[in-house]
Amino acid sequence: MGEAEATAMAAAVASKSRFVVGSHVWVEDPDEAWMDGLVEEINGDELVINCTSGKKVTANVSSAYPKDTESPRGGVEDMTRLAYLHEPGVLQNLKSRYGLNEIYTYTGNILIAVNPFQRLPHLYNNHMMGIYKGAEFGELSPHPFAIADRSYRLMINDRISQAILVSGESGAGKTESTKMLMQYLAYMGGKAQAEGRSVQQQILESNPVLEAFGNAKTVRNNNSSRFGKFVEIQFDENGKISGAAIRTYLLERSRVCQISDPERNYHCFYMLCAAPPEDCKKYKLGDARSFHYLNQSNCIALDGLDDSKEYMETRRAMGIVGISSDEQDAIFRVVASILHLGNVEFAEGSEADSSVPKDEKSQFHLKTAAELFMCDEKGLEESLCKRVMATRGESITKNLDPRAAALSRDALARIVYSRLFDWLVNKINSSIGQDPDSKILIGVLDIYGFESFLTNSFEQFCINLTNEKLQQHFNQHVFKMEQEEYTKEEIDWSYIQFVDNQEILDLIEKKPGGIIALLDETCMLRNSTHETFAEKLYQKFKDNPHFSKPKFSRSDFTIHHYAGNVVKVLQRNAYPFILQVTYQTDLFLDKNIDYAVNEHQVLLNASKCSFVSSLFPPCEESTKSTKFTSIGSSFKQQLQSLLETLSATEPHYIRCIKPNNVLKPAIFENTDVLQQLRCGGVLEAIRISCLGYPTRRTFYEFVNRFGILQPKVLGRSHDEVTASKMLLDKANLRGYQVIIRTRTTARRCYENLRREAGSLKIQTCYRMHHARKSYVDICSASTTIQSGLRGMGARIKLRFKRQTKAAVIIQLHCLFWCLQADMEEAKTQENKKLQLQLQELQLQLKDTKDLLKREHEAAKEASEKAAAVPEILADTARIDELTSENERLKILVSSFEEKLQKTEQKFEETEKAREELLNKATDAESQINELKNTMQSLQEKLANTEAENHVLRQQAMKARPDNMPLLNMHQKSVLSPLSLSLSLGLRHGLLVNLANGSVHSDEQESVDALINCVVENVGFSEGKPVAAITIYKCLLHWRIFETDKTNVFDRLIQIFGSAMQKQDNNADLAYWLSNSSSLLIILQKSLKPPGSSGTTPMKRPQTQPSFLGRMVFRASNITVDMDLVRQVEAKYPALLFKQQLTAFVEGLYGMIRDNVKKEISSVLSLVIQVTPSIESHPQAPRNAKAVLITDQDSYWQMIVNHLNDLLKILQENCVPTIFARKIFTQIFSFINAQLLNSNGEYVKQGLDELESWCTQAKPEHEQYAGSAWDELKHICQAVGFLASTYQGFQLIDTMPFCVGLQVIFKKFRISYDEIINDLCPVLSVQQIYKICTQYWDDKYNTESVSEEVLDEMKKLVNEGTGQQGAADSTFLLDEEISMPLSLEEIASSMDAKEFQNVSPPQELLDNAAFQFLRS
Repeated sequence: MGEAEATAMAAAVASKSRFVVGSHVWVEDPDEAWMDGLVEEINGDELVINCTSGKKVTANVSSAYPKDTESPRGGVEDMTRLAYLHEPGVLQNLKSRYGLNEIYTYTGNILIAVNPFQRLPHLYNNHMMGIYKGAEFGELSPHPFAIADRSYRLMINDRISQAILVSGESGAGKTESTKMLMQYLAYMGGKAQAEGRSVQQQILESNPVLEAFGNAKTVRNNNSSRFGKFVEIQFDENGKISGAAIRTYLLERSRVCQISDPERNYHCFYMLCAAPPEDCKKYKLGDARSFHYLNQSNCIALDGLDDSKEYMETRRAMGIVGISSDEQDAIFRVVASILHLGNVEFAEGSEADSSVPKDEKSQFHLKTAAELFMCDEKGLEESLCKRVMATRGESITKNLDPRAAALSRDALARIVYSRLFDWLVNKINSSIGQDPDSKILIGVLDIYGFESFLTNSFEQFCINLTNEKLQQHFNQHVFKMEQEEYTKEEIDWSYIQFVDNQEILDLIEKKPGGIIALLDETCMLRNSTHETFAEKLYQKFKDNPHFSKPKFSRSDFTIHHYAGNVVKVLQRNAYPFILQVTYQTDLFLDKNIDYAVNEHQVLLNASKCSFVSSLFPPCEESTKSTKFTSIGSSFKQQLQSLLETLSATEPHYIRCIKPNNVLKPAIFENTDVLQQLRCGGVLEAIRISCLGYPTRRTFYEFVNRFGILQPKVLGRSHDEVTASKMLLDKANLRGYQVIIRTRTTARRCYENLRREAGSLKIQTCYRMHHARKSYVDICSASTTIQSGLRGMGARIKLRFKRQTKAAVIIQLHCLFWCLQADMEEAKTQENKKLQLQLQELQLQLKDTKDLLKREHEAAKEASEKAAAVPEILADTARIDELTSENERLKILVSSFEEKLQKTEQKFEETEKAREELLNKATDAESQINELKNTMQSLQEKLANTEAENHVLRQQAMKARPDNMPLLNMHQKSVLSPLSLSLSLGLRHGLLVNLANGSVHSDEQESVDALINCVVENVGFSEGKPVAAITIYKCLLHWRIFETDKTNVFDRLIQIFGSAMQKQDNNADLAYWLSNSSSLLIILQKSLKPPGSSGTTPMKRPQTQPSFLGRMVFRASNITVDMDLVRQVEAKYPALLFKQQLTAFVEGLYGMIRDNVKKEISSVLSLVIQVTPSIESHPQAPRNAKAVLITDQDSYWQMIVNHLNDLLKILQENCVPTIFARKIFTQIFSFINAQLLNSNGEYVKQGLDELESWCTQAKPEHEQYAGSAWDELKHICQAVGFLASTYQGFQLIDTMPFCVGLQVIFKKFRISYDEIINDLCPVLSVQQIYKICTQYWDDKYNTESVSEEVLDEMKKLVNEGTGQQGAADSTFLLDEEISMPLSLEEIASSMDAKEFQNVSPPQELLDNAAFQFLRS
């Protein structure tokens, strides 16, 4: 076993044993990037972690990393001092410091600056610069001043030029950091005033000018620099600034002509459009939205930015840097001419492949551009529309087509703006002044970082190439510094391996096979497209690991950029981070082409404006021809020049980080920051540190931290180096390296210690004097303040006590008054109640007295009567007889009562039966009425059909030649709707050709304009298709419906026919279904056969289940109450057109439905698969069946995704909701039949997914889905039936059709009637029988229901079919394939008023022949 294998094995063992229960760890999180937590349980290689956020996760040991619980709460200033140098540790350290507004952090010699998005003036004043002046690097807190001071000291001491590279993505604060660096360098090397202003002031004042002409709004930043700026500050022998120069690199020239939404062009264009009125009038400018180079994006103005004010500020800054007023006017004249040049459009000329200005507007802008350029207008036009080809001894003038002329126009705009920008830079440099005798300088590079957007074009490709180059330079420098550190400390560093990104650079810029070379080659070929370029890339780099082709794109490509390194663990085999960026090649060729046209050179050199002429000096004879140049090649050459400049200096790095995308303070988004750390090379520097010895401690820190392991080393008998070695030996550690400084280093340390001791003595005395004086002053002041505060506190306390006492007294009085008032009110109410009770008692007493009096009188009268009656002798026998008779009568009454009760019960039962019969009779009567209405409707349709057929036969007989036989009309029933429509169309076209009928020439031009407009996708207005409404309005206005002979309908039918050829594109089919159905509805409302009676027949229920496939064409029964749709008596061509349109609607509907069925069918085939081995052994163990359970989530999710895609397409194309509901209804019917007809398992989860999709609480969803869920009633009842019988299954999770439902225990008590009437009313006997016999109850070793029920069902199956094998065939469920719609249903679902406010296409409104559409 080699040393490398042993090391890897040891690392693996260590990683498994480094965590115990209670360890603090970091784990990955998709939202927060990393989360910290506590290990609660260890199961082999799995850790159960309780995160501080409340989550409990399980992670592998290899994906968890230790957390340093002893790190300072505010983080460390240098991240190389972290105990664990890994990705979460770095991220947490930056976040902790950012929360304390500590925005600067070191990673070795690299400064990381996090944009605070707020002003921190205390960090950048003169006092702070004085603190950092002369301080050793690392002694003070991280700061750009420390980087600038270090570079300045190295330049002075070593006499070597320095460079500070400031990088980061747009909005990270690169420009502000650059300003801070130049401010400090000006502070260190400032010199006397030069022409009224110092050099550093002129450099700072040049920023507004360069920002106006070189900055633009991008997706992520409103003021993004679209060029690289390298500021050279030159110093003399004494370290004073002697001159300066600004070098610009890699200006994004393509932005002048092409911009993407929501970005903007360069600021100067918008400033000039917002200039004062006199300037706009002078340059003939208007609103920025009127210029082609600016209105390609919807973003014109920026929030919080006043372009007019910025224009005046730019003018002022231009004056400061030495640009005169005349030069300023010439500059903005050139800018205005570029805007006018962009508005020049070209059309085909009279000659072949020639071009001319398109219209008067283009001619005006061309003339204005020539006036601003002060050149010949005709010469400018010829330079754009023609090209002179130089040959041997002669030159040939070649015409350019409109596309080539537009490219020539854009090339001129780009070269003019590029030379204008270069002139500005040169002017600023000449104004500032350069020192040709300077030997040393400090350069500050401000350049854009890696960019990866949703849409990445040629600009992002060039920017990322720049960062690839700078990343390589950065890696080489960091690797070099690490090696020098190990060499200085005498550490073996031979094992460190450097990972380079040269392969990616070769992929992009290598000649002749790089991407840029292939792009230039494609641009030089005539008639090449971006797809041609993409095909070349796919063929050339199909085996390149850093290049790939996206799956769902024909012309995009992906480059796996090397953009740093993911350092997750402290190990030596970390791999580089790959940033995948997908580029869209649509505009690559247009943005790369940069023809150097000699005609442009000659024309502008001859300009009467000296400024314009100076931009285009005379060229050599050898270059007086049109020469192809590319922006990509020029970009690569400038990049190489920049790297050569950087290689001649000693670099320093500042990496700027944007903490959030909302550009607000106090927000730290972990995921975005981590991405920038990777792209900025910060983690790559950490990776190189991890390759060696990343954790570095001084001897004092090491002994102080681990001295407890061997207490004797803490004494003074051992120095720190010896003590450290003793501790390492005590811990039995091997493979370490103790850093012992050399004599030179020791001598420097000794001298530093002496200086520190002397400085400390001086500081002690001064601080003692200062502290004594401050103490006396503070004691006196504190005594005075304390006296005043104590007196004020006593007064406040006394006042509070008085207020409290007064408040208590007031509260007591208020409480007493409230209680007294409540008592009075309660007493009053109680008295009222007692008085009422007393009155009631008095009345009762009076009534009682009266009653007693009456009773007394009655008793007195009775006694008087009793005294007068003689004594009567009782007859005992008679009394006994009456008593027995009374008992008999009582028994008889009881029997009568029982009979009456029974009679009442029978009466109630009879009443219920009567009510049921009455309900049935009512239902039968309603059905009879419906049948009568249906019969009446059929009779009316038959009459209208006969009328139409009569008209059609008469028209056909009039136009038919004598030798042409009549078509067999009886064969129409066997033709499909589409073939019928095509045959009718051919017949009508033949009749029209025979009759030689045609429209007038003017009308023909209008028809051509209409056809050319509606053949394209003209969109929707007010939720209705524009094309359909426009066609109807034009046909109605031209009275085409009342014409006997016309070919307009044939041309319209050809449009719909070509749309049906794209059978696989549901989006196109939905668009034409929306147009054709809307047009058909309008025609149905509007057209009526000749001689038809009335338009509003009697209303009746519409109960036809399917109509469109066998439609009878007649006048609509819907009352038209709007001006758009009105009744027209149609001729034969119009009626024929309506029939053909009906066939197209049915065909488009069926194509969309069948496409979705085809997509869903492939997924359903995976869902309904059943393993034969398990199905054939019902007694198989639980685990055997559980093993075969597949992840059905993805299959059902795919089905739901298909439904969502279809719903989105139908909504986007405004398809009438009745069609959408019927499509979803038939799709669900198809799913119902497939599932019920198969032997599939595990579908309960899928049914839940479909039910959830159908019952979503979204109005628009319910509007389109309708009652599609009702189509699954067969499979749902099958599931419900199985759920009520298969409770004995051991494998509940794998139960066919149903998973884990509550079931009935005594299943054998279910009767046949209960199954048919209650459980499965819609299933046939054959279907129920097959379901009962197909599955087995493995708990009771029986089938699902009792034998008696099975025998009864089997008997019914045999009686119904007559043969045993027919049960399987009748079990299958048929699906409906026709279109279940009637024209009455479609018409009633849409209101005629919905078509009223539809706006026609703008293209037709601009045509004078279509002005009637405005009404």
